[in-house]
Amino acid sequence: MTPPLPALLDQIHTEAQALYGKGRVADYIPALGEVPPRQFGMAVALVSGESHTVGDAQVPFSLQSITKLFTFVIALKLMGEDLWQRVGREPSGAAFNSIVQLETENGIPRNPFINAGALVITDILTSRYAHLDYALLGALRRLADEPNLHWNPRVAKSERDTAHRNMAMAYFMKSHGNFQNEPELVLDNYCRQCATEMNCQQLAQATLFLANGGRDLAMDGQPDELFLSADDTRRVNALLLTCGAYDAAGDFAYRIGLPVKTGVGGGIVAVVPGVGTVAVWSPELDAKGNSVLGAFALERLVELTGWGHTTL
Repeated sequence: MTPPLPALLDQIHTEAQALYGKGRVADYIPALGEVPPRQFGMAVALVSGESHTVGDAQVPFSLQSITKLFTFVIALKLMGEDLWQRVGREPSGAAFNSIVQLETENGIPRNPFINAGALVITDILTSRYAHLDYALLGALRRLADEPNLHWNPRVAKSERDTAHRNMAMAYFMKSHGNFQNEPELVLDNYCRQCATEMNCQQLAQATLFLANGGRDLAMDGQPDELFLSADDTRRVNALLLTCGAYDAAGDFAYRIGLPVKTGVGGGIVAVVPGVGTVAVWSPELDAKGNSVLGAFALERLVELTGWGHTTL
């Protein structure tokens, strides 16, 4: 018999601590390099309405690339299939900040989750929203049922001050006609987007619609509200499975078998369709930019629960 979920989370928390020191924080963004490394939080939100947490699950952290999931969903809702004229949906096999493929593929990024793809998504949304940061925060506050979410101006400035490669990609895509706004404006929006902060419990709640057929789990006994169509939810999860962990997506699919989105702030969110979502955070990263303890924790969770069998 499988132990209760809180006991499993306690077990994973204990086991994960042996991995402290195996990675390093994302010091190429100076503000992130100051985050104390020996932290670990994990939260599970179930479609039944239950939630469970362990460790530092209430500590806010910088979402970074995890925000690409939410901006992609907003853009997909706005544009539908027309979105794929400007960005692909294939795994890249290259580093998240690689510029090489843009040269050979005429400025069309491989998928929405590498930096180039996320910049195109941000460009699309910049054309639609005068204040993209408020639009994104509005969606996140609704999904997380948390009115006090914000982006961190210090992290945003630190990221903007070091965004030279992203700026180069933006100008390169503009030279191919795949960028509508001024790169400086889009980079400002992109860095504010990436500096959005949440904790594990809030992140698990905010992504629960992806485990619930696109329906946002309503509070206080109200009926669930459709946030994304069931077909689009399935497509988003497929892209998360194949493209959500940078150039380690294949390894994550093999080891964990769940749709995931990772971020260099140390967070990972995973979707178990029909069951719930899992958010885990620990700032020490491996060479691919993914949380060492977070990846271990997800792998152990699917081993102990069998949840990975539900997606394939």
